Amino acid sequence: MSAPVDVLAVGAHPDDVELGCGGTLARLARAGRRVGILHLTAGEMGTRGSVAERRAEAEQAAALLGAVALDFLDCGDGGLRTGPAEEEALIAALRTLRPELVLGPAPADRHPDHGRAHRLLADACFYAGLAKRGAGTPHRPAALFSYMQHDPFPPSFVVDVGDTWEAKMAALDAYESQIHRDGAEDRPEPPTKVASREFRHAVEGRARHYGLLVGAELGEPFWSRLPLAVADPLSLLPRGLR
Repeated sequence: MSAPVDVLAVGAHPDDVELGCGGTLARLARAGRRVGILHLTAGEMGTRGSVAERRAEAEQAAALLGAVALDFLDCGDGGLRTGPAEEEALIAALRTLRPELVLGPAPADRHPDHGRAHRLLADACFYAGLAKRGAGTPHRPAALFSYMQHDPFPPSFVVDVGDTWEAKMAALDAYESQIHRDGAEDRPEPPTKVASREFRHAVEGRARHYGLLVGAELGEPFWSRLPLAVADPLSLLPRGLR
């Protein structure tokens, strides 16, 4: 894994990051920010796709979004572990990559692994700054923001991703084993909600909804536990028709 990065996006499973904040990552990468992606599992318990296939899909998706770093931890899919060993592995990754901004799952979501991943990530971001905890040079990210997955939440802010939506969709198309794509052949695995045509449409529908709220065509919502500092309130004004 390359180091350091400006932004690290962390997900419980391959495709979580791309679904939740792929457009934002592509926008940051195009602006010259060094973006990294860390998957806490290989999605080994998923209904569709093998571990090898999902790793290859994740590599392709990361490249399409402009990420300069990609790695996997072994926190256990389908019952994500949050113990000391998992904390130490995540702390080591944070100290190696030294991101100022971390993007991760929300505190609660439909998939139990997502809520567990949030707690693990929030704890690791704090512990990574303790000089006497583990090996390596301490580093505590400045902020952890949560992207939206299945369950909605009142967002703290919305990122305009209209210019990078095609990159996000290309990254989702890389996950052939997981996400529906018009024109693609049906796979032999059992159907899942994520692999349904309706889910693919819902991804765009949600982005259009949150984009509309801020005067953008498409938007990705985020939640912050703490208030956000604003230098110029006028920069927060929504665009578009009033």
